[in-house]
Amino acid sequence: MKTLLKAAALATVPVMALAATAVPASAQSKLGIAVADLDQAVNRSTAATNARTQMQTTYKANIDNFNTRKTALDTELKQKAEALQAAVKAAAGKSTPALQSQYEALQKRQQEAQQELQTIGQPIALANAYVEEQIGAKINDALKAAMTKGKVDLVLQPGAAVSYQPSVDITAAVTAELNTLVPSVQIVPPAGWQPGGQQAAPAGQATGR
Repeated sequence: MKTLLKAAALATVPVMALAATAVPASAQSKLGIAVADLDQAVNRSTAATNARTQMQTTYKANIDNFNTRKTALDTELKQKAEALQAAVKAAAGKSTPALQSQYEALQKRQQEAQQELQTIGQPIALANAYVEEQIGAKINDALKAAMTKGKVDLVLQPGAAVSYQPSVDITAAVTAELNTLVPSVQIVPPAGWQPGGQQAAPAGQATGR
């Protein structure tokens, strides 16, 4: 969503280049320019904040299982890595078939551990994506509303501006508009939902609260 939101709603042309090529000289002094971090606006919205709190309860079993398993895997991989380091030291830095096999076994186990954690964390990741997509569906409307109220003509990503005063940052204003447009969201995706598949659950869908 991060790339999608920024690509859809923010200009990425440097301020000076845009002012010189796209704005008549007589109008340059009247151009209202602002910056906005849309990812931050979404993350700080009331809907996102409340959703994260609700997920701690609804997905507690998943979260606990993920944390427990991650701790165990981290310990296992650390022990294997230390054993490999000891073997390398004992071999005086010389490469041997045994060391190569041990190294490859460690790499394989690291990949297996990563895949296992991704599988365990899938329900949590899917819920997060569902929350972000519901709020993100209104990000353009929120941005436009904030621009209109702030009399802003052009909005840039913070990273696209060489320097700017805090007063031109309308991220908080975008968040305020999101709070009005999307006061709450559901945290349990409909059966079979995938990111980009749909913006909201059917009417009557349980919220998971």
